[in-house]
Amino acid sequence: MQSVGTAASLRGVSAVLRRHRPSITIVAVEPAESAVLSGGPPGAHRIEGIGIGYRPPLWDPSIVDEIVAVSTDQAQAMARRLSREEGLFTGTSSGANVVAAIEVGRRLGPGSRVATLLIDSGLKYLSTEVYRREELPEGGASVNI
Repeated sequence: MQSVGTAASLRGVSAVLRRHRPSITIVAVEPAESAVLSGGPPGAHRIEGIGIGYRPPLWDPSIVDEIVAVSTDQAQAMARRLSREEGLFTGTSSGANVVAAIEVGRRLGPGSRVATLLIDSGLKYLSTEVYRREELPEGGASVNI
């Protein structure tokens, strides 16, 4: 399971995994607001590094079994959750990967294995809405999320 920017990571990793396990299911992840790989129109989104608005030159639809679209809001919320709960300081494309992995894992059920790569860092998102300070409803105190 991998977000698609240039499609290089998805293509390279899937080729190696299929050599070792031909029955593996490969899932591509794209922004719901610009689900071009799924046949939708290009659109504005805030998941940096993926969903370029057209099919990237390295995209090969024959290597994927499924495409999962994740919204910017879901990707940002998951990036914050990964930081807060797991200590993984990631960006929005990694958040999108985890949202899609959870969705696929729930569908597959117990005993299934789902893997994804968290390639980006949260450093470039510190000044964005992903990690911006938010007000807590119960006390009004400001904290980093």
